Amino acid sequence: MCVFFVFLIAACVPKLDVSIQAPGSTEPSALRYLALGDSYTIGEGVKNEDSFPNQLVKALEEEGFSFNQPQVIAQTGWTTDELIRAIEKDQPQGTYDLVTLLIGVNNQFRGYSMEIYRSEFRELLNRSIQHADNHAGCVVVLSIPDWGVTPFARTMGVEQGQVSSQIDQFNEINREEAELAGVRYVDVTGISRTAADDSSLIAGDGLHPSSAMYRAWVEQILPEAKACFNQN
Repeated sequence: MCVFFVFLIAACVPKLDVSIQAPGSTEPSALRYLALGDSYTIGEGVKNEDSFPNQLVKALEEEGFSFNQPQVIAQTGWTTDELIRAIEKDQPQGTYDLVTLLIGVNNQFRGYSMEIYRSEFRELLNRSIQHADNHAGCVVVLSIPDWGVTPFARTMGVEQGQVSSQIDQFNEINREEAELAGVRYVDVTGISRTAADDSSLIAGDGLHPSSAMYRAWVEQILPEAKACFNQN
């Protein structure tokens, strides 16, 4: 993960059967999910099935939703501008029933301007909403985790308080922009900080979330995703 930081970083309720029927077809098509971000979205340090997008799809399928494999546009080390360029290059086709966006930790690590982050994050939000067929309520923004509590941060000799303060400032921006855009917002930063006292929440690289932490994230994302589907 050094490479990452060179560029960083009860009653029984019947299950729903939620799917979309393609025009002219009698067979329902599975829901489409687009996950945008960086190493936290691809699940650096854990198995592919343990990334939060894949765990989220599994949790939704257990609730009765039918999904295609999530489309992921993310890479370790990406900043907001790099994600924008990647979306332009990949040009996701059609619309998606759910879009998640988690980006900014590498902006913070590299010392990039917060105002530029705001501008580029706003652009990413607009693109996310467009990809969600202009349903802002089906876009979920995740806050930036706090890597300052990780063993990797300690080996780098960084000051945890300084990192946490900067992460909070970046998250203030993405929260404000999310609220202005009318999208959903899930704060996972608090969960990430519990890793300071629980090593099981950190992957083997000493930096990224473990599958257990991603599972805790999914517990927070799940009701927001379900609310999106229930409003349509």
